[in-house]
Amino acid sequence: MNISTSVWLTIGVALAAALVAALVGELIALGVRRMGRKHEILATLAQRGRRPLAGFMATIAARASLDIYTQAADWREPTFFVLNLLAVAFGAGLAVVAANVVQDVLLLRYRIDVKDNRRQRQRRTQVQLVKRVVVAIIIVVAAASMLLTIPGAEGVGTSVLASAGLLSVVAGLAAQTSLANVFAGLQIAFTDGIRVDDVVVVEDEWGNIEDITLTYVVVKLWDQRRLILPSTYFTTTPFANWTRKSSDIIGAVEIDVDWNVPIDAIRSHAESFVREHPLFNGEVFVLQVTDAVDSAVRLRVLVSANSGGELFDLRCAVREELVTLLRRDHPEALPKVRLAPTQQIQLPQQDHRNSFVK
Repeated sequence: MNISTSVWLTIGVALAAALVAALVGELIALGVRRMGRKHEILATLAQRGRRPLAGFMATIAARASLDIYTQAADWREPTFFVLNLLAVAFGAGLAVVAANVVQDVLLLRYRIDVKDNRRQRQRRTQVQLVKRVVVAIIIVVAAASMLLTIPGAEGVGTSVLASAGLLSVVAGLAAQTSLANVFAGLQIAFTDGIRVDDVVVVEDEWGNIEDITLTYVVVKLWDQRRLILPSTYFTTTPFANWTRKSSDIIGAVEIDVDWNVPIDAIRSHAESFVREHPLFNGEVFVLQVTDAVDSAVRLRVLVSANSGGELFDLRCAVREELVTLLRRDHPEALPKVRLAPTQQIQLPQQDHRNSFVK
């Protein structure tokens, strides 16, 4: 058997080992998927981790098989270099999949489709941000590991260290804003200033916190627009958080009526309507006269709901019901503008007889 035949035999054995290892990885994923028929998390793990697992096992098997061939050859060093890069890449992919699955498991424990979900929203925010930090660390470590496998990296590292002082200053100035946003994102996650699905008023806009990342926060506005703000905004700028202590939200409906309005009848009808409405959470209902100036009396109705969207719909329903009630049963209470006639002021007549001096 000559050297060429030996090399091809070694490569063939390595490819066969890689193929067998990849099939074993696929079988493992298939077994986990079958186990996950009753557990959605296992099915998700098998679906996401199938290819990274097969690739990682195939790479490790091929490298182990090629280690058997110990004779000197020009193809050994570049081949092992590529296999090392692939092993690191597939290993990082498996770690990222594991981080995502752990996040999914934890998020299932903290559901926000409950009445009082303040604590759940806080935990979900922290889990999502920690997962992003972990993924970023995995990517950085994987990239560093790949660079360290490059032949001659020591010389490159020496030249880089020679100018590290200048580069550190330039990088620090360039990344100052980004780093500030990263630390602001971590501060938001663990100081409980805002949470996912919080109802906030920012830049005179009403909306819900849709997503919190390490560098920016996405606010979903009432008209389906998205307001994207840097994380530092929420650590340096005052804003209103309507669900800081509770998931319940209170909103107001104001309407101007005439002085002849039967307040007790309006209050009784409004309370009956609100308490029977499916969006009302049973917490707050108040009808008060908040102003009485000139030709109008102002009524304010306070109601509460479980979320910003439900509160908006409830306020619209209450306003519509009050308008219908006034037009149908109390037309005398519709707002009117009264104009009082202006009285002519009569000035006293002056005696001009002595106004001239002879």
